[in-house]
Amino acid sequence: MSAHEDSDSAAARAQQAEIAQRLRKRDDFAQPLRTVAGFDARFDDEGRIARIARVATVLLDADTLEVLDERVVEVAVATIGLDAPDLFGVRALPALCEALARLPRRPDLAFVAGHGIAHPRRLGIAAHFGIAADLPSIGVADAALLGTAASLHEIRGAHTPLRDQGEHVGWLLRSAPGREALVVSPGHRVSMTAAAQLVMRYVTTGRLPEPIRLAARLAAARDAPGDPANRDA
Repeated sequence: MSAHEDSDSAAARAQQAEIAQRLRKRDDFAQPLRTVAGFDARFDDEGRIARIARVATVLLDADTLEVLDERVVEVAVATIGLDAPDLFGVRALPALCEALARLPRRPDLAFVAGHGIAHPRRLGIAAHFGIAADLPSIGVADAALLGTAASLHEIRGAHTPLRDQGEHVGWLLRSAPGREALVVSPGHRVSMTAAAQLVMRYVTTGRLPEPIRLAARLAAARDAPGDPANRDA
């Protein structure tokens, strides 16, 4: 990494730490929920300076899980100096905000593939997006960036605190027996307790909560030849 790239990374991390001070870690979402959405952000390699951020998003009725809208948004973003895993939210934020703007209505709650506060500066992609959009959000990830946790029971819904330097930053959550645990952490305007409860509320037959499962499926379909997905360039 060049000195310029290193400087960009340091500046981005300093900005993350500053933005994280604005997190609201209590429940502040519509009750009852009317709509929820899943967001899955990925990148296409288009050179080191600019890359394509692709966000698949699915809007659902919060009770019936009927799909109200689904689309894939692609945005060219500058990523030089921002390739580290802990800066993923910085890279993806413009595309996430654009995807939200393209939905026919704002969801009451966003499930984001990635981390909430379970992040070195407590500002993973779900937390950063939540603050930027002033949107209640929860992060759901496959693996932890940091922290330690006790062993987890195999029963469905079992969860144990994920701690970093003594601070409770998320949960390891067994959403399905015999499957790897999810890393769940609140993003913005959602409490620690509610984050785990809400994820389990929307886990149906699989491992992932339905909003993220459907968004990930849409993202995968977009990568396949002949994809019929609704693409917003």
